[in-house]
Amino acid sequence: MTIHRKDRIGEEIKREIAMLIRDNIKDPRVNGLVSVTDVEVTKDIRYATIYVSCLGDEETQQKTLAGLKQASGYLRSELASRLTIRYMPELIFKFDHSIEIGARIDQLLADQKPKS
Repeated sequence: MTIHRKDRIGEEIKREIAMLIRDNIKDPRVNGLVSVTDVEVTKDIRYATIYVSCLGDEETQQKTLAGLKQASGYLRSELASRLTIRYMPELIFKFDHSIEIGARIDQLLADQKPKS
């Protein structure tokens, strides 16, 4: 199997998961702006690590992640009906802190600009 296939499957999963979270998840813990930032699929397509980001404090982020982990079975079955691949990977949700880190770097750079 080529790397390109793994990447294509990852992009399809990313697109579909984002739509499913936006439209179908009714869990009150998964509210607000939840973004799927990246999907990494293993070489054998058995596991897909889905990186998500959401606005809010640490408690809100942990509740969102818990809601997504609980809904992973439903999301996996919905993906299986939408994608035509032989084996649907197990979904593993992780929180992505890259947006927060980027905002912090922007703030630090803005503070260092000389004022004229």
